[in-house]
Amino acid sequence: MRTNLFKLLTLLFCITVGVDLYAQRRDIFPTPNTNDVPYRIPALAATKDGVLISVADYRYSRQDIGVVKDGRIDLRVCRSEDNGKTWGDIFTLIEGRGADSPDFMNVAYGDPCIAIDRESGRIMVMSCAGNIPYIKGQRDYHQCIARFYSDDNGKTWSAPTDVAEGIYAQFDNGKFGPARSMFVASGKVLQSRYVKAGKYYRLYCAVLQTVANGDWMNFVLYSDDFGGSWKVLGGVDNPPIVKGADEAKVEELPGGNLLISSRTDKQGRNFNIFTFTNAKKGEGCWGEAAHSSKHNGGVFSDRNACNGELLLLPVVRNSDQREMYLLLQSLPLGPYRKDVGIYYKGLESSADIASPQRIAENWEGVFKVSNQTSAYSTMAWQSNQRLGFLFEERELYSKLGGGYTIVYDNFSIEQITDNKYSFNPSDSRKLWKRYKK
Repeated sequence: MRTNLFKLLTLLFCITVGVDLYAQRRDIFPTPNTNDVPYRIPALAATKDGVLISVADYRYSRQDIGVVKDGRIDLRVCRSEDNGKTWGDIFTLIEGRGADSPDFMNVAYGDPCIAIDRESGRIMVMSCAGNIPYIKGQRDYHQCIARFYSDDNGKTWSAPTDVAEGIYAQFDNGKFGPARSMFVASGKVLQSRYVKAGKYYRLYCAVLQTVANGDWMNFVLYSDDFGGSWKVLGGVDNPPIVKGADEAKVEELPGGNLLISSRTDKQGRNFNIFTFTNAKKGEGCWGEAAHSSKHNGGVFSDRNACNGELLLLPVVRNSDQREMYLLLQSLPLGPYRKDVGIYYKGLESSADIASPQRIAENWEGVFKVSNQTSAYSTMAWQSNQRLGFLFEERELYSKLGGGYTIVYDNFSIEQITDNKYSFNPSDSRKLWKRYKK
């Protein structure tokens, strides 16, 4: 009786003073000091039964792939089986062989991205691989795109397969010429809520590409066989971001059109929308890209071109109980790579997603996650209706290069939006249809 009374009083105290009983901030991949091998580039995915799989670079080379010749980088994994309350031991997904590698691809693996099939639970990870920096790639000598699968909730993984050539070859006869280099953005690979062709719902991922004349552009790839093969959304002649492109993320809008958000050095993000004419066939067109920053009340990052994550969730607006959607964009607030936060914006009707400009402007607020040096971030919606958030914090840097401790935390929608919104678990089809009009 006394024990139960104590628990009740503790609960009431926590609620009264605003303590979050679900807060589970953890150093998942720690880099304690400059003598240790540093971690970088987080990826996170959540299964429907509460398993979280996090993946990150373990950089013996202390630099991006290829910056140090024969520089070794491993991919490492850490798992939670209780929605982030506790975490298991770190283990190696794939070991880079460095100077001992028998071939080009197995020198280093880095910048992972991840997807979990919502029906089968199958997991896919893709990463860069090889022994040349992205910026020095050429059509006949570039980084590989390694693909891995797991069928046991991320405990064991298949050997890597390089899927790069099947993607590069599609651009060879395009108007921008052969691709010189290609980077599949780290973090989340998006699975469609709408489009299913055969066994799996479709996957989407954004790529940064150096085209033949040296310009950087973004394209979006899609796969209808869970990463077995990939096609270019809208074709190879129609990039969503033509000027000022960099690393990018994608999210599916209400009704099924696709949103891309691209990193820029102009203190914000570049957005564009792909409008489908035939979703099954991947046909449609991109709009005109729009810049989001302080000038139009958009997302703002102060002098810190850096990638973050994009996520859409069904919510209820608490002021009037209106069912709608909430768009989230994470990135460092700055100045420089510091103070990672999450911007949010309510999408009330189809008018709010009618154009890239409407997406880019008038974001409602921002929730600051870190008040320290911090950089890349990603997020995944957990089965306990919390936002799992994985981000780089507390940079350690030496003359040889460096990394971060990669930190996990989780939040409610009420926390992020200062109680303006709550998660809507019903996510009714009626709500989806309202955005198709």
